[in-house]
Amino acid sequence: MLEISSLKTLENKKNLLAFSAGVDSTALFFLLLNDSIKFDIAIVNYGQRNQAVEEVAYAKELASTYNLKCHTFIAKKIDKNFESTARNIRYNFFEELITTYNYDNLLTAHHLGDRFEWMLMQFCKGAGCAELAGMREKEQREFYTLIRPLLRLDKQELYSYLKANNIKYFEDNSNLDEDITRNSFRHNHASPLLDKYLDGIKKSFAYLDEDKAMLTPEVIIKNIDEFSYFAKQKTKRADIFTIDKLLKSKKYMLSFKERELLKNKNTLIVGRKFIVNINEYFIFIVPYLDANLKMNHKFKEECRVLKIEPKLRPFLYANEIVFEKVKELF
Repeated sequence: MLEISSLKTLENKKNLLAFSAGVDSTALFFLLLNDSIKFDIAIVNYGQRNQAVEEVAYAKELASTYNLKCHTFIAKKIDKNFESTARNIRYNFFEELITTYNYDNLLTAHHLGDRFEWMLMQFCKGAGCAELAGMREKEQREFYTLIRPLLRLDKQELYSYLKANNIKYFEDNSNLDEDITRNSFRHNHASPLLDKYLDGIKKSFAYLDEDKAMLTPEVIIKNIDEFSYFAKQKTKRADIFTIDKLLKSKKYMLSFKERELLKNKNTLIVGRKFIVNINEYFIFIVPYLDANLKMNHKFKEECRVLKIEPKLRPFLYANEIVFEKVKELF
């Protein structure tokens, strides 16, 4: 059931599976075993549901049975913005594990339904082809590769696989809460359409992937610690797409308003976390530092002569190696 391309990427690598004991990640767990892919698992208990204790116990049981590591994390209580906060918590946990244990790949159990829900949500907000194509099977992050091996499979196919093999899994009742936007799109729009037009939707995503590859070719992004930069592309649209993707890898999601502002601005502070600067040849992304930082005359004069964006200067002043690189690029 898993794509040959995904399997080849996972062979002879250290793989970490983001596990929840639900339908999707349990199906992926056993599909990986069937294809003799080596991996460990990681699970987060957010303390929101009593069933979560049973899910962690099941994860540990599977790990013991199949002789693999099970990493667990108990999160502090989340009082607001549960979805985004929980996502940050689990990815921080996963990335800490990746660094500590030298994993090459992080595997998530996103499937076709997840991708279709995302597409519909983006379409209703306002999006182009690149955004509508959404999730990719393979995505290079700063120090690991994110892989979604189930992206071409529908959830009903995963249910059928689990039931045919009599495999235990858990259902998360919070997925029924239609006050959550994603759930509303799933139950009222995505699932009915997938039930009726599954083959056509699969073909459409295949075409979207081809179109996206032509519209937004892979860009070489270079990093020096927290400083990232890449060469400008042919269109501002392609630049903004790459900026968005890069910031996601740094755990920041550009808002619709910020993307719109970047169409007309060459420098933008986003979320008071990052500065995006677009010059004639390159695009720079650096952490935001207080503009009140005192800088010496020699540094300021060099920046003035090179016409370096003032908002970049505090970070460059605090990072001499990065400043030397920027001077080369200018």
